[in-house]
Amino acid sequence: MSELRVRALVWIVEDTWESTVAEASAYLPPDAEVTILHVADSEPEGVARAARHGLLGRHPPPPPPRQALHAISEQAARQLLDDARARLGRAARLSARRGRVEREVVAAAEAADILVLARDGDRAQLGPRSLGPAVRFVVDHAPCRVLLVWPDATPSIATMPPPPDPPTR
Repeated sequence: MSELRVRALVWIVEDTWESTVAEASAYLPPDAEVTILHVADSEPEGVARAARHGLLGRHPPPPPPRQALHAISEQAARQLLDDARARLGRAARLSARRGRVEREVVAAAEAADILVLARDGDRAQLGPRSLGPAVRFVVDHAPCRVLLVWPDATPSIATMPPPPDPPTR
């Protein structure tokens, strides 16, 4: 009987990808099937399109090439994914998605045994604010195990928020 290999999804974002990949490399088994995921938020493209239409009573400038922002975003994502695979130092599938970031990550994690991701909030102290909205959503909804990493040095335990005051009677 053959053993099943771990299917790992490594979600990278622009400012923490190096730490995320380093931790994935350190903690995942050498024979893990790794997919590196980047999700581009599609909202900025919609805002840019809407801004053109917001020029009330003015002649809008000629439209940019239909997919200009999309192409720039796609090229940047591809380069980031290539750099991440090179840093990982082993075979990995690359996956570039677009849409609501947190929902795309959860959907991609459905095919994984473990999801590796970095905190995206306040990195200076321990506590709930170390998770931004996207990571909080993913951690709460991930359909697999989660390896949550500090992208920088882990803050001291002294930065932990104090306990709540006891209730008064």
